Amino acid sequence: MTEQQQLSQIYLDANATTPVLPAAAQAALATMQTQFGNPSSSHITGLQAKQIMEQTRSKARKVIGASSGQVIFTSGATEGIQTAILSALYQAKQIYSSDKKPCILYGATEHKAVPESLKHWNHILDIHAEIKAIPVNKDGMLDLDFIAKEVPNALMICTMAVNNETGAEQDLSKLEQVIRSNNPKTFWMVDCVQALGKVELDIANTSIDYAPFSGHKLYAMKGIGFVYIREQAPFTPFIAGGGQESGLRSGTENLPGLASLNVIFDELLGQGRGVFATKETLCDYRDQLAKALTTAFPTIVFNNNFTCSVPTTLNFAIPGFSAKEILDLFDAANIRVSSGSACSSKVTGSFVLDAMGLPQAQSEAAIRLSFGPAATQAEIDAACERIAYCAKALGHSCLVNMGDLDNKSKLDGLVQFKVGGSCCWLFVDGESQEAIIIEPLEELTQRLLTVLECQGLTLKAVIDTHGHADHTSARTQLLSNELKDQVTDHLGWPTQCHVVTVDALTLPFIDVGKFALVKIATSGHTQDSISLALCHKAELKAGKFNSIYTFCGDLILMGTLGRTNFESSDASQMYQSIKLLSSLLELDSLLCPSHDYNNEFVTTLNAETQRNQLLADVLSQRISVTEFMSKKTELDSHIHDQANQEIMCGALTTCSQKHSFLELHTDALQAHLDSTKDVQLIDIREPHEYALNHAQQFDKNVPLTRLANFIGLQRLNKNQPLVLVCRSGSRSSVAAQALVRLGFEHVAHLKGGYALAQ
Repeated sequence: MTEQQQLSQIYLDANATTPVLPAAAQAALATMQTQFGNPSSSHITGLQAKQIMEQTRSKARKVIGASSGQVIFTSGATEGIQTAILSALYQAKQIYSSDKKPCILYGATEHKAVPESLKHWNHILDIHAEIKAIPVNKDGMLDLDFIAKEVPNALMICTMAVNNETGAEQDLSKLEQVIRSNNPKTFWMVDCVQALGKVELDIANTSIDYAPFSGHKLYAMKGIGFVYIREQAPFTPFIAGGGQESGLRSGTENLPGLASLNVIFDELLGQGRGVFATKETLCDYRDQLAKALTTAFPTIVFNNNFTCSVPTTLNFAIPGFSAKEILDLFDAANIRVSSGSACSSKVTGSFVLDAMGLPQAQSEAAIRLSFGPAATQAEIDAACERIAYCAKALGHSCLVNMGDLDNKSKLDGLVQFKVGGSCCWLFVDGESQEAIIIEPLEELTQRLLTVLECQGLTLKAVIDTHGHADHTSARTQLLSNELKDQVTDHLGWPTQCHVVTVDALTLPFIDVGKFALVKIATSGHTQDSISLALCHKAELKAGKFNSIYTFCGDLILMGTLGRTNFESSDASQMYQSIKLLSSLLELDSLLCPSHDYNNEFVTTLNAETQRNQLLADVLSQRISVTEFMSKKTELDSHIHDQANQEIMCGALTTCSQKHSFLELHTDALQAHLDSTKDVQLIDIREPHEYALNHAQQFDKNVPLTRLANFIGLQRLNKNQPLVLVCRSGSRSSVAAQALVRLGFEHVAHLKGGYALAQ
């Protein structure tokens, strides 16, 4: 697949993993090719291998300041953590005696490997100690008063030297003073994974009992690490077997990994090629990146305090943008960053930032940018330049307003915005540049205002389909100066409007360019519920009702019907409203509900009756209003509102239907194109991603936010073969599922997306 723009990769996710340093890779390769012996063998090849291992161990001691104690090679930090926790808790169980229930302490911002391992071994060893998280302040610093209070009864305390998400650096000397003055005998583990190469360590001159390290966080191979164990600290082998590592850790040693680690230690000891920058230089790099980010995104908020963090980590959020949106943007520009910790690919709020007391919006939008000590000035310069490109791309999409851009992506048609399961709809008549907003969500206020200003749109109305119980409407914040004097009802419908008669129905409507937005009273979910149908104005005035999009609020939801157990609800009215709406619409007319809980975008009466028996019964008149009310009460009984959770506006009692579509691997794409006529290739990423980087053959861009518009335009040509692509295959799969559900017959997507096509 040929890229329209081949952008070189800029890797800024070093806290997740690093590339292997070329010299380290060469050393590893040499051990595999010429020095491949088993260090436990007594012949010369084995002795040569053992020399590499012991040389690496000696250098490890120097790097971390471990003149005494054990340095045991492991598969990585997770194994080192298990070794430390098992050793400490097994010994603690033998010697602990107290009237009080013992506890185990760990920092609230520790890597998940620590608390999960503590829970595991606490259970396996049948200790049943209370596991307590040590609070942190807004900078991520551990609460020393809490430690002083709790540590006297602690079997073990686990802290980390440097946090993997924020780079926050703990003061180990202060920690040691508090821990040892209150409990000199408790076992203390310090996770030093992110400290290696960034913080000066002198472990032997501390009372730290255990310290795990990992090679792949500092340019060595994956699968190699080591753990320090203080001379007086208890030890229980985590892996038993052939007795390697002097019986401390069995299993044939990872010699290529050790060779790669050996090279890294040379760099840290000043005996290498001098590729690691000084701390002062790394601070300069961070300042340059921070300045570039602030220039590109003036509203940026940094989540970590630079004065108490290592210089190689920046954690930030950009108000108004989700973490996934920024990840996708940066990925399209071939900049690799991550959302918080990369040990889980699911984008959610950061438990680290939550523990620091940061607002939920900042936590959920957090981006981590990290680099290593081998970063160069040229790489930082390129990153800063590319960050500026990212901001300009957002300007092209009108997600930020950069007035000097003359090639903005022009809106024409329907755009769907989402916050959680709630939808907001923006419709633009491209010819007149008139627009309407339906279901305005408070969280989208600034984004909508930016789009309106950037596109130069004339806002005709901002309307809710009903009074919402699950979110706050942003209608008043969005009203332009011209609309502020407009007299409307409480939902935003103008009192001065046109009226048309269709099939003896008197319907009010307002103009939106060459279109008309028609109001239909559809109470039931609430007393004030309405539906809004977008029609061609000329047809409507001629007495023909042909809805292009019907914004049905919470009357008909995808997979269910809106709830009718609010105080202002009335199931009998909902029954009549469904019948009224169905009398006006074709079975394949597009319905745009207020909620989309399963990423289905839009629906139709035809699609819903295939899975919603209650709706099908109403439309076929197989059920009376009394029977409907009874069944609706049963349906609503499945709704269980939970505190601090999104209120569900309909009962989703079954999983969404799964429909089959073709999944193409990259090597099968050309064969599919050769065997299928008139295939339309569609990139379904957002316009700013598409503008930054896309394959030439995927020359049509239909972003997910405009998929509903595409469905509306394409619904009379559902046999057109389509192939969809996105960054990873995730969004294209979701879009393909939605299209097939609505009757599109020949849909395929590129499995793995651009990520596997490059």
